[in-house]
Amino acid sequence: MRFLDANVFIYAYYRPGRRLSDEERKLKEAAKGILRRINEGERVITTVVHLSEVANILKRGLKPGELAELLIGLLMRDNIEVEDVDRELYLLALELSQELELDPNDALAIEVMRRRGIREIYTFDKDFDKIGEIIRVVS
Repeated sequence: MRFLDANVFIYAYYRPGRRLSDEERKLKEAAKGILRRINEGERVITTVVHLSEVANILKRGLKPGELAELLIGLLMRDNIEVEDVDRELYLLALELSQELELDPNDALAIEVMRRRGIREIYTFDKDFDKIGEIIRVVS
């Protein structure tokens, strides 16, 4: 099982109002490939916080009905586990965020991965490369 970061959805679904660079097109295709494997049944885990992050970004590019359908579809899939986040877990992530100088939601992903014994994460965020125990998977 791998952790699924919010930016995979963002690269796959976000529609900027400009032409994409070659690098951005490659990332978009890689993100779509990851989501194809998940749609075919690959098991992943994410958090409700990461889904909220997806919603906050994609609300600018998708119609409200499309966004709701996307999120409902994710929540209903048996192969996508969505971890709840309580105050205690987020406080631990914030401490880790300060310690590692990471974004709080990146630290939350690491905290969940550590708790669950997960070493691989689907993400395009290179900050995860600083974490020796984590393997960043981009395709």
